[in-house]
Amino acid sequence: MLLLDIPFLQSLISQFQQTSLLEWVGTISGFICIYLAAKENIWNWPVSIISVLAYSIVFYESKLYGDTVLQFYFLSTAFYGWYYWLKKKTAKEKPIERISGKQWFYIIGGILILTVLLGLFLSKYTDTDVPYIDGFCTAMSFVAQLLMTRKILQNWILWIVVDICYVPLYIHKHLSLTAILYFVLIILAIIGYLDWRKTYREQIN
Repeated sequence: MLLLDIPFLQSLISQFQQTSLLEWVGTISGFICIYLAAKENIWNWPVSIISVLAYSIVFYESKLYGDTVLQFYFLSTAFYGWYYWLKKKTAKEKPIERISGKQWFYIIGGILILTVLLGLFLSKYTDTDVPYIDGFCTAMSFVAQLLMTRKILQNWILWIVVDICYVPLYIHKHLSLTAILYFVLIILAIIGYLDWRKTYREQIN
């Protein structure tokens, strides 16, 4: 077939064939998780537990140590988010909230400071070749996940930015399937933001 003769497609197919079972598990559960989160479905949390456990191993083997540690943070917030949403569900559904301009200033400042600290640590104590990029993505994801557990509308904006950054990073690390996942996550994060914004506006009207 002519399409299979294209070097790029041959390379892509080869990388898919070499994709580990854990990356497949992490990718598929990741798709399901973000879809459920965008729909405000509480089952996004238990599904995310499967994804983070798989990716903690995948990222460690790829020397993305910031992302590896981040998975354990995701694991703890998954249990917290599951409990928090479930607790609110038994009384009254947790409403979507939004942060102010002043709070944005503190959040961005915190992300930048955390990026520098993580970058310095990773460059000095690990053998990663992308210390500051890994540090930035880790810091941004850390904050975005925290905002999601509290059902803050703008968590989706942070996810859009960090997912855009992750795509070339995972291509660089030859994690093609994961790069495709994060490309799709950009679209799903945009949809999630629009859905949550619609719900938020309905709440305040």
